[in-house]
Amino acid sequence: MPEARQTRILLADDHALVRRGVRHILDNESDLTVVAEAADGAEAIDKARTDQPDLAILDIAMPRMTGLQAARELSRLLPDLRILILTMYDSEQYFFESLKAGASGYVLKSVADRDLVEACRAAMRGEPFIYPGAVTALIRNYLEWAREGDNIPAKAITDREEEILKLVAEGHSSKQIADMLFISFKTVERHRANLLQKLGLRDRLELTRYAIRAGLIEP
Repeated sequence: MPEARQTRILLADDHALVRRGVRHILDNESDLTVVAEAADGAEAIDKARTDQPDLAILDIAMPRMTGLQAARELSRLLPDLRILILTMYDSEQYFFESLKAGASGYVLKSVADRDLVEACRAAMRGEPFIYPGAVTALIRNYLEWAREGDNIPAKAITDREEEILKLVAEGHSSKQIADMLFISFKTVERHRANLLQKLGLRDRLELTRYAIRAGLIEP
């Protein structure tokens, strides 16, 4: 009888020690194998293009590009790729943003040794994996939206604004951001102004605090 095909996994986390521990969990399973690692979201996208994994496991808070930003881009570029978010944040906001970004599961690092393998297998079966605490949040939010007759709320800012917000919060100047994103200085300044207006904030410090709360950068 032929052996079952292994699930090829891309693992993205900016901490090498975390990647080593997670890889140990996954590589001990006969049906799972890590074929590529990345230290940030942008590298994860590059590795996904070259290594063509079946499943990407992404940390939320990474430099250059977060796991959520990478998930959105990977969902667009590689629609057949399954995505899991692996995070330390037991947060309703990040959980719902992960689902909207295209992830099929949300796993807490604190219980990765218990949940991650099953989450990988569920994702490859086309089934969602939701940690127990998130089930309560999902039901409560659905009931609130249904009671109020609302649609699921849209994002407050665009993907480009989120990208610029992250870079501003990381301390990059408008000129540096313009060079990194290949856009004009004036375009960056316009996006910054729009961010302040949309979010009701006053300066870079408040933008940074917002970026931390949104999981774009680590505190």
